[in-house]
Amino acid sequence: MSQVSAVPVAGAPSVPTIPFGQLAPWALFFGLLGTLVLFFVSTDQGAVSLLAGTAIHEWVHDGRHLLGYPCH
Repeated sequence: MSQVSAVPVAGAPSVPTIPFGQLAPWALFFGLLGTLVLFFVSTDQGAVSLLAGTAIHEWVHDGRHLLGYPCH
């Protein structure tokens, strides 16, 4: 096998870096949003429901079974 090394080409666009201070609020926001979605899909069955009734349970019923969560 031959040794291959990447040599930057002059004038090639560089990959922009994002400072952690700008990335952290977005990561926190989408992490909390994902956790909320996971709650509604997996555990919101009325016993610890954030909203009264079974409307959310019925809306995500098929998705719950598709992800392998038992709900009956």
